[in-house]
Amino acid sequence: MNRRDLLASLAAAGLAPLAAAAQSAPKLRISGFDIASVRVPFAERVRDAWLSSWKNQKRDQTDYVLHFVRLDTDEGISGIGEVKMPKPQAEAMLKKMVGTSPWDYLLDDSLRGILIAVYDLLGKATNKTVAQLFAEKPLKKITPVWWSQCFPPEVMASEAKLGAARGYRVHKVKARPWIDAVQQAEAICAVVPKNYKIWADANATWETVEHSIEMTKQLARLPNYFAIESPIPRANVDGYRQLKGKLALPVCEHVDGIDVEQWTREGLLQSWIVGSPRMGKTLQRLAALSKQHSKPIWIEHSIDNGIAEVFQAHQAAAWPAIQYCIAVTNVLEDDCMKEPFTVRDGSFTIPSKPGLGVSLDEAALDKYRIA
Repeated sequence: MNRRDLLASLAAAGLAPLAAAAQSAPKLRISGFDIASVRVPFAERVRDAWLSSWKNQKRDQTDYVLHFVRLDTDEGISGIGEVKMPKPQAEAMLKKMVGTSPWDYLLDDSLRGILIAVYDLLGKATNKTVAQLFAEKPLKKITPVWWSQCFPPEVMASEAKLGAARGYRVHKVKARPWIDAVQQAEAICAVVPKNYKIWADANATWETVEHSIEMTKQLARLPNYFAIESPIPRANVDGYRQLKGKLALPVCEHVDGIDVEQWTREGLLQSWIVGSPRMGKTLQRLAALSKQHSKPIWIEHSIDNGIAEVFQAHQAAAWPAIQYCIAVTNVLEDDCMKEPFTVRDGSFTIPSKPGLGVSLDEAALDKYRIA
């Protein structure tokens, strides 16, 4: 795409800051790339409980295999990201990108995590943060979310207490049939401050309208609980219609596979969850739609490493329709970042350096590296 067509397409998409950055940027060409693969285990404090939970879900996994990518350019500017696709597929895509301009890939959802590296290097090239590429006056702080798999009540309480101590004020917990969700909730609420907000994600395991109404009623008795996620399968639209107006807490659901505008018109949801790998054009469109309908977005498209976690924060800063950013790095042994993800009074401050403003921890990469 030539520069004139690029600027026109950005203007048409309502991305004036990005158009201005493109107009003043050097004519970059991608000159090479590198992929670093690592295997990061679960944090020891939750490892046994997590393995037990996943055994109940018939999932055999003891760690996260992550692929980090670095994009290099002929101007000496590099950007870091992740892959979020099988490594051979990523290598084939990256080989095709060599010799092209990073500006050709703006909002390209097909790149998945590689798109993060594109934005990181374009921010560095234009002396802007990633958030400033998308908004003239992005927020300085956003709200990150502490996360827990379905753990026994005593582990859940310990994790919630730790999250509160580390500055978090919002916590997403997994509610599953093999552990009493009300006992979990009571254990958590006994050890956290009053301003510590919790929502329960059932991942459709409450199954029926009647059970969902009863479970929500019980959780709503506890003052810290403020929402539920995916009580029944989202394919059951009629079930959600039956739940409308009968739940004691607001309900949120993933947008994957649903007609978001229809569900919004019918008032079936109070919030939207946007998951992987919606990082570019799709999220931009959903953010605009969310703002139009006053329905907040909770994003978790990039959850398992520090690069992705900070990228989500930049997006939330640029698009205020994004209310919460969800990641699981708090229950992994390492987020593989040099800079700590510090949360104070419920907020994370967006890095002020150009691009993502963060860097990979080379020592961590060496420690966890795999072939």
